Amino acid sequence: MGKFVIKQNNLGFTFNLKAENGEIIATSGEVLNTLQTCKDSIASVITNAPIAEVEDQTVAEYNVEKCPKFEIYLDKIGEFRFRLKARNGEPILASEGYTAKNSCKNGIDSVRTNVVNATVTEE
Repeated sequence: MGKFVIKQNNLGFTFNLKAENGEIIATSGEVLNTLQTCKDSIASVITNAPIAEVEDQTVAEYNVEKCPKFEIYLDKIGEFRFRLKARNGEPILASEGYTAKNSCKNGIDSVRTNVVNATVTEE
């Protein structure tokens, strides 16, 4: 079972999704204005991650999936990343960079597994 950890800073709120071993799987990807917005974003991740299709934008002529979806893409330095987009197309979760696409795909699987019955805590 995973855990969402909410943090507040001078600009607002962010969250990390952590696996049982404490490793960060993904983050909110942006600073959210209010605690309630942060909690709503977490609820959206919990709802959307298990049902989201995967759109691999690193292959030629990839299939464009409807939201909610995970997008796999290459960042500016050539690492694989994923982001989860909600039904409305807004990004709600972002990953770290991975050197291998299979590791990125494993990250998506880890999100799907760890959001089930995940707890939410504030630091």
